[in-house]
Order: sequence, then C-alpha cells, then structure tokens
Amino acid sequence: MDKQLDYDSVTNRLSQQGMVVDAAEVHGTLCGMLCGGMSLTERQWISALSDTCNQGETFPQSVAQILDSLFQQTCQQFVEAEFALQLMLPDDQAPINDRGVALINWVQGFMLGFGLHQQDLMQCSEDVKEALEDFAEIARMEEPMSEDEDSERALYEVVEYVKISALLCFNELGQSLLEDQNEKPSVH
Repeated sequence: MDKQLDYDSVTNRLSQQGMVVDAAEVHGTLCGMLCGGMSLTERQWISALSDTCNQGETFPQSVAQILDSLFQQTCQQFVEAEFALQLMLPDDQAPINDRGVALINWVQGFMLGFGLHQQDLMQCSEDVKEALEDFAEIARMEEPMSEDEDSERALYEVVEYVKISALLCFNELGQSLLEDQNEKPSVH
C-alpha cells in the first residue's frame, strides 16, 4: 500500500458524504470484526459496516473505495510483525478531548464489530474477557480531559493498552483465520 490512511482523511471523506461516524468508529468496528473471527478474505464486512454505520444504505463509491483501502491496511497491520496495528485516531497535535472522544468511538466500534462475529465469550481466555470488560469501561468514559502532561500520559497509556488488547484478541480469535487462509484446498 502506497500511503497509509489517517484519521483526518477518512473522517473528511465520510463527512463529505453526510455520514455521522468518524474514522475511529469505523476502524474500531473493522478491528472488532477481525478480532472476533471474521475472515480476512470475505467481503461481508462491507455490508456489516453499511448496516451499522450507514443505516443499511449502500456506500457511495468514494466511501466504498476508502473503506476498502482501510480494510486492506487494517488486515495488513494485523498480519505483520507484532504491534504493527495503529489505531485510527487524531494525531497528537489535536486537542486531548478530541483524541479522547475518538478513542471512545474506536472502542465502541470495536465492541460492536467484535459482538457481530463473536457471541460465545465462553471460548475466550480470561485475558480476552478482561480486555473486553475494560473496553466496556473505556466506552463509557465521559470525563473531559485537561491539557496537561498527566492527562497526555494517561491517554497514551490507555491507547497503548487498547492496541495491545486488540492484538491479543486477534491473536487468540482471529489468528485461526490466517491458518484457514494458508490452508486453501488444492485441486487434484
């Protein structure tokens, strides 16, 4: 992929088409679906996003194209070396409250996407269950953050925790998808 998509370019494209979701929520939903066990090669993600983010309406071509690029970028980050996943959030120059709201949107999207593909939490490890409980807490955060070093550090730590927890979920529940992809039946 030539150029990595960023929060602003994806959010701008979505808002130009009158959509009320931001890049963080869409990316979180995609990540949740992948971490919940959705196939990396099936196209069911686009209809799931359409249902959850666009009231079931087909995406305009320009949005579908950027979403396809975002999906490919996200899949690539999950299958690359460890910790390649980058959450689709505003950059560090954005006000801390904007970044905090985007993180909440990302986590809410993740929970939605994960729930669409993984309803049986009994098969999940205690670590994954704990991460999902923590995500539920993060999704309910409402506190405005002050523009100080302690708040910056706290937000950074939560973002890193969310990223590592998403990778944990993918490694446990989504990793089998990679094996399925590599074990395509051969025709004799």
